Formats: sequence, structure tokens, C-alpha cells
Amino acid sequence: MPFFDLPLDLLREHRIGQEPPSDLKDFWRATLSESRARSWETRIEPVDTGLELVETSDVTFAGYGGDPIRAWWHRPAGRAPRGIVVQFQGYNGGRGLPHQQHEWPLAGYAHLFVDSRGQGSGAASPGHTADPQGSGGAAVAGQLTRGIEDPETYYYRRLYTDAALAIDVARGLAGGGLPLFVTGGSQGGGLAIAAVALHELSGGTVDGALPDVPFLCDFARSIALVDTMPYRELVTYLAAFRDRVDQVQRTLSYFDGAHLSALATAPALFSVALMDPVCPPSTVFAAYNAWASDDKAIEVYPYNGHEGGGPYQRAAQLAWLRARLTDA
Repeated sequence: MPFFDLPLDLLREHRIGQEPPSDLKDFWRATLSESRARSWETRIEPVDTGLELVETSDVTFAGYGGDPIRAWWHRPAGRAPRGIVVQFQGYNGGRGLPHQQHEWPLAGYAHLFVDSRGQGSGAASPGHTADPQGSGGAAVAGQLTRGIEDPETYYYRRLYTDAALAIDVARGLAGGGLPLFVTGGSQGGGLAIAAVALHELSGGTVDGALPDVPFLCDFARSIALVDTMPYRELVTYLAAFRDRVDQVQRTLSYFDGAHLSALATAPALFSVALMDPVCPPSTVFAAYNAWASDDKAIEVYPYNGHEGGGPYQRAAQLAWLRARLTDA
């Protein structure tokens, strides 16, 4: 795809065009408080993966409403981890099988790889977490319109809460005062933004965020710029329910990464691709520019699509984390 969005100098200035809801903080504080009140002790079972350099456990923890959420807990074998990385899934991705590994434990980090409730249909990374909560109302195939009639019933209320609570779980599993970082690409990038913002909103701290080409940001601009999935789900829904535009925009305002970024103060390293037809670069910059910390940077990949920086970005992340730990 050719360049289709704003030029880079204007991207660096771009902000979301809508104001956040006045009760945004109250909505999320109440949501997190209600779910924490229904928490229960995390279950952890060692898994024999056949790998010798990484130890893995199957983790089940209490997410939104006390619902069980699955994750893999990977650690470098035979040594104490240098830090913790909590990672979230891209759209329809799952935690996969226990022997499928990322670079994080090989680089010395404990790695909590969190499933997304009701997703995980990707053949390369199957999921293991159901979504027992009904969303009600009509919805387009996929997750983006489930329960969209009201913020209270919207699917991403549950998924964002799961993500924020995963940070509590990772700290409990690791013990001690290890630095904790949050990451993910696409939907996982959007979840990383939400997890940091909501965890900090409820009084917690995070040592760094690494959102890659994040989805779920600047919704109104996204659906106006691209006709690709998953944003196409919203367009299809609004084409069918022509009288619900204002209602849907209100719901989405509580979940927009560009609004939630303004609540996040941890150091951050973002990435963006200027030919991304799935998550338009201006929507990524809307979240990045709103991020409420001066300690932030963004890697720009001019000639890439939604794959973003791929292994180049992972190398940048590893170097960024190493510098953080060295400085500490």
C-alpha cells in the first residue's frame, strides 16, 4: 500500500479529535474494583515441554468478574530472571502451545504470555480461554462489536480488565521487586496501553511499555481511513444499525487507546508503520502523542505494513530494556 495518511511531520503532531468521557476514570476504577473483589488464588501447574533452557508453567488467574484466564509462565531455566515481560495477543491469536517460545525467557526475563478470552482461533497460536460472559444484542462476526450498545456490556471491558489484572498476577508469580514491562503487537499493543493505564489508575506501577503498531486507537479516524478487518466490523455494524452511531461512539470512547494513553506515565517505546492498512499511522501517533510521559520514543518504519518492524523492532526492544536495567 502507498502512503495514505498524514506526512510524518504532521503525524508527530496529530491528536485524537474527540474528548474522553468525563467519567472515564470512575468507570475504570469501578470496573477494576468489582473484579478484584471477585478474585481467587492463582493456579499454577508446571509443564514438561521437552525444552531445557526454559521452564514453563500453566497459569490460570481471575480476570474480569472472576472469570478464569489462561496464560503461560515461562522463565529462564536454572537462573533468576532479570525482569518480567507481560505480553498480550494480536487479534484472534491465542497463547499457543507451551513449547512455542518468544525471545523474552531466552534473554533472561520471566514471561507471562496471556490468552485473550473468546479468541485464539489462529492455527499458529490456538487459545484456551473461554468468554463466559454474554454480550447481548446483535453483533458482527468477530469481537469488535460484541456488546457495543453500552460500555458496561462491551467485550473489551472484559479484555482490558483481564490485561490489567495480569500485571498483578505476574508480580505475584515472580515475587520480589523485579522490574515489570508490558508488550504486545496490534490488538496486543492496544491491550498493553490499556493494561498500563488501568494498572496505574488503580495505584500500581509499571517499569515500561512496548506497544507495537497498536490497534484500538482513535476509532473514529481508523474506520474513516481504512476498509480492512477488524475495523471493518465496526463499519458493517453501523451500516446495519444506522440509528446507533452516537451510541457506538460513546461506548468506544471508554476504550480508545488514545484516551487511555493520557492516563499512562510509564516509560514507553512504541512502533508504527507508515504503510499500515490495518492500524493507520495517525491513529498510532494519536496514542503515542497522548502518552503522559516525557520518557517515550517511537520507532518509525516507513515502508512496512501491519507487520511493522518485526525482528528489527524486537532487537530495538531488547536493547531498550537492557538500557533500562543497566541504568537502574
